[in-house]
Amino acid sequence: MGREEGENIRIRCIQHVSFEEAGGIANWAESRGHELAVTRLFAGEELPSTDSWDWLVILGGPMSVHDEDAYSWLSEEKQYIARAIHEGKTMIGICLGSQLIAECLGADVYPNKQKEIGWFKLQWLLDNEHPDTVLSSFPDEMTVFHWHGETYDLPNGARRLASSQACFNQAFIYGDHVYGFQFHLEMTEENIRKIVENCGSELAAGPYIQTADKLLNSHEEREQALHQLECFLDELVLRHGLAGQD
Repeated sequence: MGREEGENIRIRCIQHVSFEEAGGIANWAESRGHELAVTRLFAGEELPSTDSWDWLVILGGPMSVHDEDAYSWLSEEKQYIARAIHEGKTMIGICLGSQLIAECLGADVYPNKQKEIGWFKLQWLLDNEHPDTVLSSFPDEMTVFHWHGETYDLPNGARRLASSQACFNQAFIYGDHVYGFQFHLEMTEENIRKIVENCGSELAAGPYIQTADKLLNSHEEREQALHQLECFLDELVLRHGLAGQD
């Protein structure tokens, strides 16, 4: 089922910590007239019925998918994600969100060989075999924002979409409507400032760890990432519609 002209998308974001917000996704939704609501798990808010939204966006966070003892809501969130996948819902996982989707699809999540924090290049693995992807407007190579110490195996049945020098599995698609992005396209200047303020202790010396100044002042890279985010979301509306059915 495609989107009918003039009909709004109902987007539900799952937020894990106060300082990792929807950023560019919220700005895009407002500019296009779509509805965006947020469930703040860190504040004890309950997950809504999966019938109450068309798209689910699972945001990032500094915790691991394995930290269920420290974050009691993680177990329920995983069950919720698995149910939404089973129902064929359109879903986007970002950083921790992509790791949660990968685990729900049966893949292992584990520490990456290197922490990847900063603006680093990745390569999109898009070819003529899959010409009808919503990522068709993306360049072969682009610089995006990373902040992660863990990674995941590619889930069975998923297709790898992107890789970087530091992290092999940077993006995947499962079916036609479930997307996992290990990196961040949604980061505004304010988003980056907040994550630096709250997680700056992780900015130790490392081959794939940049300084706070570099993170905050890569203006051209940030604007390009936000532009590509808008292209992706616009294509998602056109091609996958409300319920995620073609």
